[in-house]
Amino acid sequence: MTTQTTETTHPELELIPAAKPLIGQDERRAVDAVLASGGLAQGPEVAAFEHEFGDVLVDGRPVVAVNSGTAALHLALVALGVGPGDEVIVPSFTFAATANAVRLVGATPVFVDIDPITYCVDPAAVRRAVTPATRALMPVHLYGHPADMTALSAIAAEHGLLVIEDAAQAHGARWAGARVGSTSDAAAFSLYPTKNMTAGEGGMISTASAGVDRTLRLLRNQGMEQRYANEVIGFNARMSDIHAAIGRVQLGKVLSWTAQRQANAAYLTRELRGVVTPTVHAAAEHVFHQFVVRVPEDRDGFAEALRAEFAVGSGVYYPTPVHRLPSFGLELDLPETERAAGEVLALPVYPTLTLAQLDRIVEGVNTLAGAGR
Repeated sequence: MTTQTTETTHPELELIPAAKPLIGQDERRAVDAVLASGGLAQGPEVAAFEHEFGDVLVDGRPVVAVNSGTAALHLALVALGVGPGDEVIVPSFTFAATANAVRLVGATPVFVDIDPITYCVDPAAVRRAVTPATRALMPVHLYGHPADMTALSAIAAEHGLLVIEDAAQAHGARWAGARVGSTSDAAAFSLYPTKNMTAGEGGMISTASAGVDRTLRLLRNQGMEQRYANEVIGFNARMSDIHAAIGRVQLGKVLSWTAQRQANAAYLTRELRGVVTPTVHAAAEHVFHQFVVRVPEDRDGFAEALRAEFAVGSGVYYPTPVHRLPSFGLELDLPETERAAGEVLALPVYPTLTLAQLDRIVEGVNTLAGAGR
């Protein structure tokens, strides 16, 4: 579990938090402008945000804004017709929302193991899990590293399966030169405060299909395009113009922020000793939502000491594989998933870190690793 210690042996040091939302005056002015307009619900800001997000992050694909990343996954499955009797292959090493969305449409999540290098779903494990009931693959681009979309797309094409990307942590990541969310049937992004960019809360769905795009727009708005003309049974999953205004400002900064995350990650990779640092696949552009190292011995004690002795925060994503959560309660043989859950530790990598802070992270990790902590 993530350490909760608040005391440090060096109280003069300001804590370096594990993650830090970046909200400034530009975002405040954008929100004030919406408040002054009197139009707070879904409106012109949302429409503009959708268009701009599509152009910047998914190679021009249509994008539908919703109120969370979980809603994005859920509505994508509904719009693509996934439901009872269908199986959807998912990793277990992820946030629960991935599998929750599958269950919410009445389908069955089939959990498979991960590649221990990228932490993303293992294509060989996916291939072994395909059955006549399999309807879709749902790869997760975990920590900002894209899954192997070449191999997964080939499996999907061979078996006639849908591909729905969970890109909640991967804004702008690329596989084989293509942005995540630009080559599949649909992709879901999250705009939660700690993501690489935020809208305060929210999600985005990209799709290549005009029909799916329209269905998504109906589903998010009570099943109607025109007021009181409900065409299908829908949800209230709209994004407000307040959230979209924040998102538009952040969208203008996310690529430069990503470049700084990548620079910070390169520095940490070069300087850290005694822990296993991230490896980036040759076909991938990693956007480092998290900078995740492996601590094979007493990961939780290591995190505790890092905070207490060096005032460096960290996070564990994810300590319990989804299949073992009480909400699923399955006993499965997923050895790489179990090993990662016991070893991974996310260090600060956000773009506002100073060189002095990066050096303190390095000092803390190297000191503790060298001491066998």
